[in-house]
Amino acid sequence: MLDCGLDMTSIMHFLPLPLVPSQRLNTLNYWMPRDADLQLEGELRECANRIFIDSPPEFKTPSSGFLDYSEVDVILVSNYLSMLALPFVTNGTGFKGVVLMTEPTMQIGRLFMEELVTFIDRSPKAKHAYHWKNNLRILPQPLNEAKSAKAWQLAYNMKAVNESLSHVQIVAYNEKIDVCGALKVTAVSSGFCLGSCNWVITSDHEKVAYLSGSSTLTTHPRPIEKASLKGADVLLMTGLNHTPIYNPDTMIGEFCLAVSQTVRNGGCALVPCYPSGVVYDLFECLSNHLDNVNLLYVPMYFISPVADSSLAYSNIFSEWLSSGKQGKVYQMEDPFPHAHLIRTGRLKAFKNIYSDAFNAEFRQPCIVFCGHPSLRFGDAVHFIEMWGNNPLNAILFTEPEFDFVDALAPFQPLAMRPVNCPIDTSLNFNQAKILISDLKPNKLIVPEVYLRPPATAPHRTDLVLDVDEKTLTYSENEFLNVGLKRHMETVQLTPELAASLNPVAVKPNLNATSVTAVLCEQDNRYTLKPVDEETENIRQNIPPSYLYGSLSIDDFVQRLAQAGFTDPKVEEDIGCTLINLKDEAVVQIKENSTHIITSKRKIREKLRD
Repeated sequence: MLDCGLDMTSIMHFLPLPLVPSQRLNTLNYWMPRDADLQLEGELRECANRIFIDSPPEFKTPSSGFLDYSEVDVILVSNYLSMLALPFVTNGTGFKGVVLMTEPTMQIGRLFMEELVTFIDRSPKAKHAYHWKNNLRILPQPLNEAKSAKAWQLAYNMKAVNESLSHVQIVAYNEKIDVCGALKVTAVSSGFCLGSCNWVITSDHEKVAYLSGSSTLTTHPRPIEKASLKGADVLLMTGLNHTPIYNPDTMIGEFCLAVSQTVRNGGCALVPCYPSGVVYDLFECLSNHLDNVNLLYVPMYFISPVADSSLAYSNIFSEWLSSGKQGKVYQMEDPFPHAHLIRTGRLKAFKNIYSDAFNAEFRQPCIVFCGHPSLRFGDAVHFIEMWGNNPLNAILFTEPEFDFVDALAPFQPLAMRPVNCPIDTSLNFNQAKILISDLKPNKLIVPEVYLRPPATAPHRTDLVLDVDEKTLTYSENEFLNVGLKRHMETVQLTPELAASLNPVAVKPNLNATSVTAVLCEQDNRYTLKPVDEETENIRQNIPPSYLYGSLSIDDFVQRLAQAGFTDPKVEEDIGCTLINLKDEAVVQIKENSTHIITSKRKIREKLRD
């Protein structure tokens, strides 16, 4: 199984979870469709002509309808954003396999899941609404377009998180891991985030490359490793840029400018973010920009239940960083400037906003980094409630996963200024085209959606992936035949059998010999062993000689005539040669095989001999 990411688009249909009871949210009008089941009453509320579910948020988990997780031997995880559904996959499903990921992926992924659990647990809802799922047909858009709503699930808890992580096996870059004797998998750097990787899956004669969440830009992670991905029989490419019309460098510049303008005018800047990833680059770029515009006095607050751990891990995992940041570590310097910002008091980290330490330090105007980017839970919900009526304040969206209009919908009307500057460092379509050309896979597989312009820019026909006729596409819940077959297997010979062989030179650099042995298969490994006493009866069926090499059609026809087969007719067919022996038999000769087609046993034995 390749990755197990958590689809969070479903939570956009739910009302936010405030830290303290919100009079505004509690006084929103209930919404009830005509002729609806009375059980639906009290489950839906209306805000700014849009309907939201008044219930704890539910998540769209990986579909289990097409897959029995108890039969999954291994899950390959590419990055910490691709593992957030792990508890739904490994717990209570009969899963007994192993989950492979790098050390930073596991540790930072744990922080992401811990933050998610904390956000939801500290803002409990009195009731769980579920009758709306039976009435989707009569609900307004976009709620009536919710896919597989009955399969959505409430968030997991920390016990489930720890149980799922007990299946994890840590891997290093370029370490070959055996999978059931049939395959070897190797993680190679993808350049997207700390510890992120692409996967190379190989047998002895086939190679599949899985490319997910990759970046060729120079940021803080270790650069992408391309060499190992070259020449694959199949390249599966996914995780391309969510917002291809936005340039990351331009967006960072606009972000810094918007923040500085906001605080210079006396407002506060709110940045909903994840506890790791691009936020490290934002700390660095923004602090440099504030230095240049003489706004050093403006405090920056990083608020998350896992803020301290996240900042610590960013400095600990030095071997997973870019060469520039690794060089700083070797020179006994901090790889990230946020360590210096914390020591000087310009950046302050807090677990939550209700701690005494935060209340003692908090002053305005300021810049606050906190979760969650969806604005459905986390400290960001509280700051919007507190700052939303002041047009001097601004909320800046940098995570591309959530549409900022949808995120702000349950807070309308809102006076604070929204600024959309999504920063997605993953491959865009032009970079993907160049990479595909460089890797030269025999076959390419991509999501079907990559062949259409993005929904936000339907006129941009340049924002598609140009593919050739060998490319396969897939859609959600669709089965796809990759067409990759094993044509050969590697077989080991025991030392005893190898010593008994007498190879004969057939031509330069090629020896051949006949082998009589027992073929044993265990754990998808094949071994030839000498015939022992228990299998001695096999020798009775050993032919006196073996034929090998190319078959001469002319010589074969002459031999047939000598054997009494009169007037054989030779015909050329697609990929083979047919020799018709009147009504007695047909001999079909292919490049790697010969078939005798007849209903007469004596004729077959005569032709065989």
